[in-house]
Amino acid sequence: MTKIRRLQRRRQRRTFRVRNRLKADASRLRLSVFRSHKHIYAQIIDDSVGRTLVAASTLDKQLRGQITYGGNKAAAALVGKLLAQRALEKGIQKEVYFDRGRYKYHGRLAALADAAREAGLVF
Repeated sequence: MTKIRRLQRRRQRRTFRVRNRLKADASRLRLSVFRSHKHIYAQIIDDSVGRTLVAASTLDKQLRGQITYGGNKAAAALVGKLLAQRALEKGIQKEVYFDRGRYKYHGRLAALADAAREAGLVF
């Protein structure tokens, strides 16, 4: 098995391990995060229905004027704040699980989570 295949499988196992722990209890919604080198994306998902309720990313029109580069902590914090505002406007429950996926809770993910907490989400 090549090195790349091994890394891909390891990442996939890590993602499933984190996500399956959260999906076991579907009483709360799930805040899922994906980050690329240039951007960060976040969405709140209802796993009982399998539907995305609210989403925000560095590519949103509301954030384009405020963000010069989408791959840093400042941009992630703005995305977290926007996501929490949209969720509260729609009347979605405040308690959510934070699904970090395969990423460590560090850097941009931590900035996004802290900003979402400050804006009113609880996790």
